[in-house]
Amino acid sequence: METFHWQRPKSCADANACPEVAIGPDAVFVRSSLRPDGIAQLTPDEWRDLVSAIRAGEFSA
Repeated sequence: METFHWQRPKSCADANACPEVAIGPDAVFVRSSLRPDGIAQLTPDEWRDLVSAIRAGEFSA
């Protein structure tokens, strides 16, 4: 199995429920620190679209 370098937002440095991201050569992997075995794999285009949507507030409550 491939080993990833997982990163989380600086604001989550010591928190338990944080998103984590690992960027590979052909894909971006996303998981929750609460469920580290549940990994979503995105293409670079899907990742860009997701980040753009988050920045635009499309997931705000």
